[in-house]
Amino acid sequence: MAGSGGSPPVVIGVDIGTTSTKAVAYDTTGRQLATNSAGYPLGEPQPGYAEQDPQRILDAVVTSIRATLAELDRPVAGLSFSSAMHSLIGLDGDGDLLTPSITWADSRASRQAERLRAVPSGLALHRRTGTPIHPMAPLPKLLWFAEQQPALFDEVAHWVGIKDWVLLRFCGMLVTDHSIASGTGLMDIYRLDWDTEALAIAGISAQKLPQLVSTTAVLPRLTAWAASATGLPERTPVVVGAGDGPLANLGLGAVHPGMVACSIGTSGAMRVMVEHPGVDPLGGVFCYALTEDRWVVGGAINNGGIVLDWAGDALAPDLGTHAADELVALAARAPVGSGGLIMLPYLLSERAPHWSALPRGAYVGLTHGHRREHLVRSAIEGVCQQLALVLASVRSAGNEVREVRASGGFARSGLWRQILADALGVSVAFPAEHEGSSFGAALLGMQALGLIPSIDVAADLVRIEEIIRPDPAAAATYATLLPLFAELYDALVPTFTSLRRLAPGLPPEPTPTSPPM
Repeated sequence: MAGSGGSPPVVIGVDIGTTSTKAVAYDTTGRQLATNSAGYPLGEPQPGYAEQDPQRILDAVVTSIRATLAELDRPVAGLSFSSAMHSLIGLDGDGDLLTPSITWADSRASRQAERLRAVPSGLALHRRTGTPIHPMAPLPKLLWFAEQQPALFDEVAHWVGIKDWVLLRFCGMLVTDHSIASGTGLMDIYRLDWDTEALAIAGISAQKLPQLVSTTAVLPRLTAWAASATGLPERTPVVVGAGDGPLANLGLGAVHPGMVACSIGTSGAMRVMVEHPGVDPLGGVFCYALTEDRWVVGGAINNGGIVLDWAGDALAPDLGTHAADELVALAARAPVGSGGLIMLPYLLSERAPHWSALPRGAYVGLTHGHRREHLVRSAIEGVCQQLALVLASVRSAGNEVREVRASGGFARSGLWRQILADALGVSVAFPAEHEGSSFGAALLGMQALGLIPSIDVAADLVRIEEIIRPDPAAAATYATLLPLFAELYDALVPTFTSLRRLAPGLPPEPTPTSPPM
């Protein structure tokens, strides 16, 4: 199928992220034609809260699409959506907002999640739904609303995610895709239907949730409002799309078994594409859908680039507020292993592979000889060691790891790249000029609209810029330290528990200089 004047058709991938929405136009050769983004804040009205105004996100979606359209000289074959997972919004019977968007970073449901994890059925629920029992997920959040705001809980007619609400405004249909639903803790990933036990725990019926559809479902037209707001024709088809994690694998070309996608932005993740759903026996990984025959198994970590941001603020404020390069240069002065200094980088608690809101950050092994270069380097090493634990859990789930492809803001740093390869103990490939989830969304949209034969073409469309191989000596050092790093979490759980118990009687935590993203 050709576009205007015989040129390849164009699909806009719209990625609704945690702090901004990006709309990127691609043709079917994988060429990026135009891109624009619009940001919005992540509010922390109380400790543990992380929420957003859905209307501001909707405005950003419209703004980014309209600006991207203005740069194109040919018609658009369709839109396809990606979004951050685990958000929860309450709507009334008319589809109007009753709550903000409660994001993945929100930890108010920590106690509800811990109760669920403690019962014998908790791990079975994780294995059946693919979603770890963690406050990030909508299931514990629903319990929190039922217990803490029962009047509001009863008033809500529909519980949705942020992409579901945007699609409701864009297309007038209340649907959610299997990918987003597989991150709620409410869907049986084997039956692709809402899980009866999970719904009973949450205290809701399936009628309070959107209709489940495939990620390649096509909504045939825009509402009059959406067409007017974006400048697109009403007949423009909209592909429902998927979650940003599975689509990041697609956008990196990591579409075959054994190909692992690693991303480090503010947070981080490791995901491998598989052909059948499944979770490891210990529940260390998630399993989220991409299509009916493609799934991603992996784990997300809360603490990625935010750890380096913290190190700059806390340890090297003299370098300025935008001094990432200087910080990395400082870290490069310290040796591999940071002179025996280990950092647990749990500044925003943690997710994989422990899936607990309890942990806090810690330096262990600090001596009189350590200087700030050691503290900064051990922070970077801690993030990469945490990802190594996630990779070990991916392998424990029975998955072969043949290749790692990495992306994210960290990838601009040569030191980050080398430490990651050394800590993982495998070669890491870095694609060039990709936009991750937005490209994945566009590719999924192209398949849904019949413009490409299969999403498998992604592996051929992504160009590898550089491959970093592990240094044998450094990799051996990190392999020696990894068991110690892993043991520290278990050793400090009693301390983390005591700190939380004592917290109400202690002076409040200092306010972070910037909110988590």
